[in-house]
Amino acid sequence: MAKDKILSEIKKAEQSAAKMVDEGLKNKSERIIDARAEAREIIKEAEADAAKSAQSALRSAEETIKQESEKIITDGNAAARDISQKAEANVQKAVENLITEFERAIHA
Repeated sequence: MAKDKILSEIKKAEQSAAKMVDEGLKNKSERIIDARAEAREIIKEAEADAAKSAQSALRSAEETIKQESEKIITDGNAAARDISQKAEANVQKAVENLITEFERAIHA
């Protein structure tokens, strides 16, 4: 009788162990599924953050380019005004020199 009881207890222990293994495998599968879902969500968020960062960097670069472009245009306009003013001053001198040379040519 003791043998039957021992065998019965062993059978119960084996069934219990098999049940625990099945539950462990089920938990493992559920955790893997949850981890994959979480990984997909993390990747999705990272892609969204990367897109926002790229847009921000692009806007910053565009603003920098705009400012540099405006500075170049402003500097170019100032240089053109300076050249124009110098040219106007030189026109008067050139006219005076031409008149002087013309008068010398006439009197010569």
